[in-house]
Amino acid sequence: MSFDLSIFSILHSLTGKSALLDFLIVFFAEYLPYLFLVVLLVFLYKIPRFRKRVYTFIFFALSGLVAKGVIVEVVRLFWDRSRPFRALDIVSLVIHHSPAFPSGHASFLFALAFAILYFNRSWGYVFLGAAFLNGIARVSAGLHWPSDIVGGIVTGAVSFGIVYVLLHKYDPDKKKEVG
Repeated sequence: MSFDLSIFSILHSLTGKSALLDFLIVFFAEYLPYLFLVVLLVFLYKIPRFRKRVYTFIFFALSGLVAKGVIVEVVRLFWDRSRPFRALDIVSLVIHHSPAFPSGHASFLFALAFAILYFNRSWGYVFLGAAFLNGIARVSAGLHWPSDIVGGIVTGAVSFGIVYVLLHKYDPDKKKEVG
């Protein structure tokens, strides 16, 4: 049994046993990203200086855009991986029709979580935890293989790295070098 199938089977076996657990899996798989974005807006609002707030917003927006809008879509042009509920012909708690790899949700949420971690460690760890919870829920719901989530983590990290390289020199908190 492959790693993907083994982990998937364990997590997906949690479904169908409790209405409350199924509700929580669907909530974390589908609706946690919306809560994630609301809390992100609170994070941005708490930044006292306007220039730093704008810079941080641009950093977050580009990280998510590069992850989900560029890298995920380019990979999916070349690899149309079936979602577990289709490949195994099982009942899924949530249905999506796009390819499974890499997880667009994981890519987007981990890109934001790594960006938040860069700006604030304590908030960043909370966001990383929420992104992991979303990934586990999406596997449990039957939407993704575990490797789709790992691919999303890598995609999120790469997109954060790209944005960091492009923008860090414009950080308003960075001391200007006198030359």
